[in-house]
Amino acid sequence: MNILNKQPTVKAPAETFTGDAWYDVIVKGETPSRMRVNVVRFAPGARNAWHRHAVGQTLHVTEGRGLVQSRGGRVVEIGPGDTIWTPPGEWHWHGAAADHFMTQLAVWETPEEGSGQETEWGDLVTDEEYGSR
Repeated sequence: MNILNKQPTVKAPAETFTGDAWYDVIVKGETPSRMRVNVVRFAPGARNAWHRHAVGQTLHVTEGRGLVQSRGGRVVEIGPGDTIWTPPGEWHWHGAAADHFMTQLAVWETPEEGSGQETEWGDLVTDEEYGSR
């Protein structure tokens, strides 16, 4: 058993996030594990860009109020205790509500070696998309 070293908090890049967000890498599994777990903290109104994961993603809200949307679906409000599953290849985004911070656990796996990109990033979520609730 090993106690893993705490990695520094990272400011989320403007290329894939609108507004201020930070994340801490909790688990970056080493082979044979393919698990990834991050704690992501979104400031009010912050959200990530449209993206999809080759093996899907689970989100678990730990505090605050947030929003999540799948491509073509409605914007859904999420809160503490909510767990959201996005299947492999589903385009989606998630972030904080306009008037609340939101913290989530983001859990996903890398695909098996040679079978695709872990996360594919698309366009930033527009203010119109974000406010379409």
